[in-house]
Amino acid sequence: MIRKNNLPDTNDKSLKQAAKRGLKTMKKTRAKHPLRTQGRIVKYGTSSFFRNIWLSTAATVVMVITLVISFVTVVASVILSNTAEMMREKIDITIYLEPNTSKEKLDELSGIIQTDSNIKSVVVSTSEEEYEKFLVENAESDEIIDALGDDMRELMVSKMQATMRIKVHDVENLDSIKNLVETNEVFVEYLDDEMEPTYDVNQAEIATITSWARIARTGGLILAAVFLVISVLIIFSTIRMAIFSRREEIYMMKLVGADKRFIRGPFLVEAEICGVIAGILAATISYFGFIMLAPKLSGYGINIDSIMNILQSNQLILVYLAFIVLGMIVGRISAWLAISKYLNKE
Repeated sequence: MIRKNNLPDTNDKSLKQAAKRGLKTMKKTRAKHPLRTQGRIVKYGTSSFFRNIWLSTAATVVMVITLVISFVTVVASVILSNTAEMMREKIDITIYLEPNTSKEKLDELSGIIQTDSNIKSVVVSTSEEEYEKFLVENAESDEIIDALGDDMRELMVSKMQATMRIKVHDVENLDSIKNLVETNEVFVEYLDDEMEPTYDVNQAEIATITSWARIARTGGLILAAVFLVISVLIIFSTIRMAIFSRREEIYMMKLVGADKRFIRGPFLVEAEICGVIAGILAATISYFGFIMLAPKLSGYGINIDSIMNILQSNQLILVYLAFIVLGMIVGRISAWLAISKYLNKE
C-alpha cells in the first residue's frame, strides 16, 4: 500500500507553473501597453475619489485652507516689505539753515555733504524758494493767501529757513552724515538754531512695518506648517480607510501578480485629484479675496503694486499652476506614505 502523503503534489507544481506563466504574460502585456495600464490606474483612482466623496471633500477643504494660508503668508511678507522699502525711498533728511543763506553758500554746503558715500542726492532751497513752496501748498486756503499780502512777503522770507533735503542709500546708517553736519565749520556756522535736522522722521514707522513683515512671515509659516500637517494626516487617514475597504481587492491583485506601482497608482491619483481641486479653489479664493481687499490696503498706504501686477496679467496662470502643483505634491506625499506603510506590512 502506497502512502498518499509521500506522493509529489503535482497540482501545486502545475499551479505554480501556471502562475509564473501568467506573471510573465502580464509583464509582457504591461510592457507593450503602458498607456493602457496608466489609463486603468487613472480610472480606478477617479472611481475611488467619488466612492469616498465625503472623506475626499474633507481632505480637499483642509488642503484649500493650507494653500490659502500659504498665499496670505507670501503676500503679506511681500507687500509689507515693499511698503517699508517704498517709505525708505521717500524719506529725505531735511537740514535747516539760517534764513537768507545765499544760493552760492548752499551750493558749497551741498558739495561738502556729497563727499559722504551714503548720499544719494541733495536738493537745496533758498528762503525765497521755500516761501514760494509754502504759497503753492496753501493755495487752496483763501484765508492764508489773503493774510499774506505783498507787505508780508519780505517779513516771511526773512524768517523762513533755507533748506537742504538729502536722500540717502541707507536710512539706518546716518552716523557719518550727522558727524559731518555737526563738526564741519561751514555747516556749524550756517545751521539754524531753532530747527533740528530731521534724522529720525519716519524711522519708527519703517521699523514697525518691517517688524510686521517679519511677524507675518514667521506666523504665516507656522500656520501653514500646522495646516500642512493636518492636511497630510487627513489625506493619510482617507487613503488608509480606502485601503481598508478595498483590502480584499488589493489582496486579489497581489495574487494575480500586480506590482506595487499598479496597486499604489489609484490611491496616488485619488490624492492628486484632491490636490488639483484644492489648488483651483484656493487660487480662486485668494485671487478674489485680494482683489476685494486691495482698495482698503492701498488706502492705508500699503504698497500692493507688485502683487496686483501679477494678478492682473498673464502671470495669473502661473499662480494657478503653482497652487495646483503644490496641492498635488501635498496629496501625493500623503498618499505615498499611507500606501507604502500598508504595502511594507504585507
